[in-house]
Formats: sequence, structure tokens, C-alpha cells
Amino acid sequence: MQLEFWIDPACPWCWVTSRWALDVAPHRDLDIVWRSISLKFKNDLQPDSPWYEGASYTHGLLRVLEAVRAGEGNEPLGRLYTVYGEHIHHQQDLSVSAADLLAEAGLDTSYAAAFDDESWDAVIRASMDDGLGLTGNDVGTPLLAFTDETGKRVGFFGPVISRRLPLDQGLRLWDGVSAAATVDGFWELKRTRTVGPDFTPPA
Repeated sequence: MQLEFWIDPACPWCWVTSRWALDVAPHRDLDIVWRSISLKFKNDLQPDSPWYEGASYTHGLLRVLEAVRAGEGNEPLGRLYTVYGEHIHHQQDLSVSAADLLAEAGLDTSYAAAFDDESWDAVIRASMDDGLGLTGNDVGTPLLAFTDETGKRVGFFGPVISRRLPLDQGLRLWDGVSAAATVDGFWELKRTRTVGPDFTPPA
């Protein structure tokens, strides 16, 4: 099954969920396709916003990601996103250059030119529009989508999880979420978050 996963490297919840998806993928035969969603665009952040600088940095990283996709396809994007997330969320460092991140991911550093290239924004917006067309606009990240057994493409927001799960729990969550997402008329399960994202590996 192809699982589309919309990411903005800025989002810590998206990062934790992405680690869960990678853990689950080989056990549920999932081929993850990484898609772009820009929180800078989604939230229409302006220069006076306290989130503007960070979102602008990760928006530039999405441009780089799309340039890599255009040159090399989806295969290296998970590796690149992992490098992004380890610096941004584990090291709390939003100062590493795109060229250095590409080099760490084993990719051609010439893709770093996309960081300041606004021509990639149309690609990012098209990706966002695709994801939000499946889920509605009143959501954040992460967004996931897959084609169900009837051939219908199903998209949803979440799951939002606070920590990387042990594999047995992760598989139970995937089975439940993927089943619920295919039920016609089902919309939402939610409860108040009482803890922040935890990036430590499962015990």
C-alpha cells in the first residue's frame, strides 16, 4: 500500500508520527511517499509572528525536498527528512545550512540552491492543496492518505501521538486508524493533549 505523508519539518507532532509510520511500514507493507505542506503558507504567517523565522527556514527546506524529488524521485526523501528532523527536533538547531543537511543525507549539495528559489512554491502549494482537498482545511499536520480496498483515496489528519511507540502498540494504532479512516461517515476522535512531544526512542 502506498501511504502519502504530508510533512513540514517544523512540526514536532508530525515528526513523532513520521517515526511511528516508519516503524510500522515494513510490517504492513507500506510504501511511504513524503509530501510537502508548508505551515508558513497554511497559517499565513507574517514577519511579526514569533513563528515566522522558524517556519521560513523549514519552508526553504521543503523547497529543497521538492528539488530532490524532481531530480531523484521519492526514494531519498525519507532519509533527507530524517536528517532535517534530527537537527530541528533532537538538537533544537535551525541554523544548519541546506547544503550541510544534504551532505549529511548523502545527496548532491547543488540542490541547496532551491532553498531561496520561490519557483518551488507552486509545487509546495499544489501538494498542500491535494492533501487539504482530502481532509478539509481545518487541520494541521500530519496528514496521511492511502487508497482503500475499494479504490477510494482516503485522507485524514493524524494520528497525533506524543512519543514513538513500541512496535506492538504502533501496529495496533495503524490497524485501528486505517480501519476507522475507511468507514464512511466517520470523522473524528479527539482528546485534550496533556503532554508535549517526546523524542526519546521506545523502551
